[in-house]
Order: sequence, then C-alpha cells, then structure tokens
Amino acid sequence: MLKIINQRANAIVVLHEIYGINAHMEEVCEQFAQTGFDVFCPNLLGREQPFGYDEEQAAYHNFVETVGFDHGYEQVTELIRSLRDRYEHVIVTGYSIGATIAWRCSEQAGLCDGVVGYYGSRIRQYPDLQPACPVLLFLPSEEKAFDVRELLAVLQQKEIVKTWQLEGLHGCCDPHSAHFVPNAYEFAWEKTAAFIKTIASGQKTNELL
Repeated sequence: MLKIINQRANAIVVLHEIYGINAHMEEVCEQFAQTGFDVFCPNLLGREQPFGYDEEQAAYHNFVETVGFDHGYEQVTELIRSLRDRYEHVIVTGYSIGATIAWRCSEQAGLCDGVVGYYGSRIRQYPDLQPACPVLLFLPSEEKAFDVRELLAVLQQKEIVKTWQLEGLHGCCDPHSAHFVPNAYEFAWEKTAAFIKTIASGQKTNELL
C-alpha cells in the first residue's frame, strides 16, 4: 500500500486501475496530499510490479482472474473501516475498475463521506445502486463496450450523484496515457478539488451536485 501521512484530519483512499500502483497513481496520491489529506492507496493486485500500458490485456485478465470486483470491494471496505475512527472524513476516489469499486462503496451508509470516480465503465453493472453519500463521476465521450449516454441517463436520475462527460476517451485524465487530454484533466481536477474540499470542511455538497 502507498501511504502519505501527515497527520491530517481527513483521508482519501485512492483506488488504482487494472495496472496497479503505477506512476500515475503515485502522482494522484501526491496531488491529493498537497490538498490537505492523508492518502491511502491499497495494492489490490497483490503484486509489487505494476503492469505497463502495453500489457492492458494481461492486466485485465489478471484483475478478473485473481482479484475481481467482489474481492477488491472487500479489501477496500476493510481499509475504510480501519480509518473511520482516525479521521473526520474519509473520501474514496477511483480510476476505471477502481471507480467501480468506489461506486459500490458509496452504497453503504456511514462507510465513506464522498466518492469520486473517473471513467468507471463497469459501473454499468450496478445501475440500481443507490448511493448513501455524495458522488462525483467523470465519464469519457465514448466507450467501445457500451453507450455512455445510456449510463449517464441512469446516473443522472440519482439525487446525490453529479456526472460530467469529458471530451476524451478512457484514460483522458492520465498524463501517461496515449488518450490524455490536458483540458479534460484540468477540468476534472478543478471539480474534484472543489468537491473533496467541501466534504472535508463539513459543508453540504448541494451546490456542487
């Protein structure tokens, strides 16, 4: 697990993509730490070396066959529960498969105080989930496997969920990805920073949602 602990009042749990804790995840964790949070990024894969982007298929099969969404969810909820008594607020943010696990975490009342998800395409497997905390989701302009607009239509019916469709493909907020779009990255980070700071301050997120 990657940790950045500066004895802050609030914590963020960062959930990685199928590749593991790579350079992008390390940079994300540092960015959150600079906004005033202690950061925890669990290694859901159980392997030290992350996969490269050129190993996408191997990384995907490894996640499906050795981890899976259920076991990943169990690992994350166990971590969050261990943090609850130590922090005023715990926010979960995830990327791709990590975003889907974060989405599932939002359903448990009292588990976390907010969720941010970037291009969690498998969220479509849990359309009936009703979040118990504010959720901010970023989806790409399109996905190969499904119609993003159909998923957005479902998510937009949920009262405490705010969605944004970014101009870019899956990975558009990752500076190391071939699909990186600087404008999408900057827009999403601005919205994310405002969202998590509002939750950490104890204010209501109504205006943001």
